[in-house]
Amino acid sequence: MFTERTSVGLDVHAGSVAAAAIDGVTGELVQTMLTPSYEHVRSWVQSLPGPTAVAYEAGPTGFGLYRALTAAGFRWEVGIAAQVGDI
Repeated sequence: MFTERTSVGLDVHAGSVAAAAIDGVTGELVQTMLTPSYEHVRSWVQSLPGPTAVAYEAGPTGFGLYRALTAAGFRWEVGIAAQVGDI
């Protein structure tokens, strides 16, 4: 069973990050577009009610972001597009 309050999904591209989060307590859904800056994404994720878990589709533009946010203490799940239904 997951212990995080907020679940975040990121669609990471070279020029932007589409982000969505759902609060597991209130059901509130938040969607936004972020710059692909590690600091910008980290700051946005930290602004959400925690604890927080993050997921993104594996790809070359997300690996650095994954490492940076994992180092900041966030739990991450990396999905492969063909296996998204299995996550």
